[in-house]
Amino acid sequence: MEDAGTGARDRDAEGRARNARPRDGLGRPLPYGAPGVERQPEGVVRTPEETVAEAQALLDAGKPFHAHEVFEDAWKSGPEAERTLWRGLAQLAVGLTHAARGNVTGGARLLRRGAGAVEAWAAGGGVRRPYGIDVDGLARWARELAGRVEGGARSVGARAEAPRLRGAR
Repeated sequence: MEDAGTGARDRDAEGRARNARPRDGLGRPLPYGAPGVERQPEGVVRTPEETVAEAQALLDAGKPFHAHEVFEDAWKSGPEAERTLWRGLAQLAVGLTHAARGNVTGGARLLRRGAGAVEAWAAGGGVRRPYGIDVDGLARWARELAGRVEGGARSVGARAEAPRLRGAR
């Protein structure tokens, strides 16, 4: 993507194209020079417990897009056997992102897809609370929110609707 002011492409330290535009709390690009929310670093390898804790902190702060990136790191760097779990959690976070942006169809679809993925992963391995994650509670939360969004709640507050990954406080 070119910077309209200079015509130069945004590049990372390795020379790969990266969009350096600032982003808001829901990951939407802002104009160059606008104040934005600090971006999540990509490719960070964390323990599963660190992943859950960091993602929960981001969800609690109303930053589900950023939580999605944390889950995506786990999905890409974790063991093959856990990829469906982390991908499903990323889908839940991005579903909340879309719902908060007012994208009814995309939000509901991703919330349901993520709920199905984490449930299928848990059922396949017989693990109902991987790393303390309340899979059943998350699936209920996602389906309920998807239904509300489709039922007329055009957008939702990302912070107010943030799920508890490990269940009730």
